[in-house]
Order: sequence, then C-alpha cells, then structure tokens
Amino acid sequence: MKKKILNYLFAGVAAVGLSSAATSVQAVDLPCKTAKLIVPWGAGGGTHILFTLIEKTISTLDVKTKLKVVTIGGQGGNKGAKEAHNSKPDGCTLFAIHQSAFTSYLNGRIDYHYNGFEPIAMVTSTPDIVGASTTMPWNNFADMKKAVLADPGKYTVGATFGSTSQFYWQVLESKTGMKFKYVPYDGTAQRTKALLSGTINLGGINVAANRKHIEGKSVKAFAIAAAKRSSFFPDLPTLKELGVDMVYALDRGIVAPLGTSPDAINYWADVLKQATQDAGLQKAIAAKGTDLVFVGPKPYAAWAKKTYAEHEKIAIATGAWKKK
Repeated sequence: MKKKILNYLFAGVAAVGLSSAATSVQAVDLPCKTAKLIVPWGAGGGTHILFTLIEKTISTLDVKTKLKVVTIGGQGGNKGAKEAHNSKPDGCTLFAIHQSAFTSYLNGRIDYHYNGFEPIAMVTSTPDIVGASTTMPWNNFADMKKAVLADPGKYTVGATFGSTSQFYWQVLESKTGMKFKYVPYDGTAQRTKALLSGTINLGGINVAANRKHIEGKSVKAFAIAAAKRSSFFPDLPTLKELGVDMVYALDRGIVAPLGTSPDAINYWADVLKQATQDAGLQKAIAAKGTDLVFVGPKPYAAWAKKTYAEHEKIAIATGAWKKK
C-alpha cells in the first residue's frame, strides 16, 4: 500500500527531475571510484542490512563510481550524521538517513535534520512491530496493554534515546494512555539482544532485522504499525485493527553533504533508480518485509519537509520535545 501511494505521488515528479540530467549523468566524473555510504548505526541492524543489499546490487551495475557501506555507530546515529555533514561535498560521501534525523533534532541532540543535507532519494520503507520478550506472560496486544495500564512506568522498553525507536513508543503512549520506562541502547542490534535475553520487556522490531526471531518465536510480536498486514506474518494484526489509529514505518533514504553539486546528486539518483529496478534486489528487499521504493531528489525534499512538520506536531502534542 505505501509503495503504491509513494509511486503514485512521486514517480512522475522523480522522472522529470532525472530526465533533464539523463544525458549528462553518465558523463559525471566523481573524484573517487568508490563512494562511502555512512550508516550511522552498528552492523546487523535493519538499515545496515538493507543498504548492504543495495550496495551489492550497485556493484553489478555498469556505472563509473560504486558504493561501499561504512558503519559509524554512536550517539544514537548522530556521530555518523556529524561526520557525513562535515564531509567534503564531492559526491564521494553519502549518508543513510531516516526519520531519526527528525527526532534527534527535536530532542536537541543535533542542530539539523534533513535540512543539513542534500536529498538524493528515498529507497525503502519498513513498518514497525510491537515486540515483547518471551519472559513476558502476555499472549497478545490486549494482554500487554491491560498490564501496562495497570502499572504505569513499570514495564521497560529498549530505545535509542531521541530516535524513532523511542518516538514510536511515545506516540503509542499518546494513543493508548500506556506509560513505559525507557532503557537506552545505541542501535537496533543492542536493543534486539536485550529483548532476546529478557533484559527489557518490550521493544520495537521489524521484519528486516528480526524476521528469524519472530519465526523462531524467540521474541513475541503483537501488532504491526502498517496500513495492512504483513505478507510474511498474516496472523499479525495491525494496530488499526486493534483500535489504535497509528501507522509508522522507517522510510530510509540517501542524502549528501550540503553543497554537493546537482550533477553529483543526479548521478547518484540515477544509480539508485537503476538499482531499485533490479529484479534481484526487489526480491531480496521484499524478503526483508520491506517496500522498495524510488523517490527522486525534488519530491524527496518535499516529503522531508512535510514529514518533519508531522513529527514536530506530534512531538509537541505528546510533550516529548519542544520546538526550537
């Protein structure tokens, strides 16, 4: 559903944005044979997994400059963001980004979000799932909600503070009246380990990073924050079906340092467009429970502006953050 909506809204504009550069993009000579794509979280998380698949696909394309994923974890994604932001705008350093850029900004942890970069393209969208440790006695979302409402602040949720992994649960609090106790972790891999060991009671999971854990029942999955049920887990209800009007997904994309030339931006947008049209990548990304999308530079910038405004509104309403 989300893929169809994005394609409907943006495909035409994205095509226009690239068509003007189509004749020159292959003539662009970047000062590197392989560009660095900074993923600001540790290896093994959903973002690292998905962009590694994209990296492998690009390595098979007939393009002048390839791409190499480099993980720079720390500070809830902000360490990598700062390095990317301060990098030379020559088209040889790119940055993997999603809505955590908004939450970090609204939380005062960093002075910019998407507005600190040049947008290139959105490429994937992954809905979040309400996950719980197998040590918890609950069998479904209703059981969990009843217990949390009865003991506000008792049950722990693993989160990277100031990121979507916390924001997601804060929105859930605002929609249901539940109150959680947040425990900080720096990245998906650490949060998943804590959830598997029972160190925390609850945590956000997704098919991209946690499919094997859900299938193996080493974590409990109660609801997916998507417009429709997952094809991988058709028995998993959506939050909307359970009476919670909430849809939330990580929309991952690639940006470049401010000042990167339009030619370099269009070069990478063209490369990513080619990659997203690859049948092998489409199959691999789908196997991760993720939508593969392509939203080009101009419509991606419009999406970022609109989505930031939505996050700011929710953050203020929940009392989680204050507008700068």
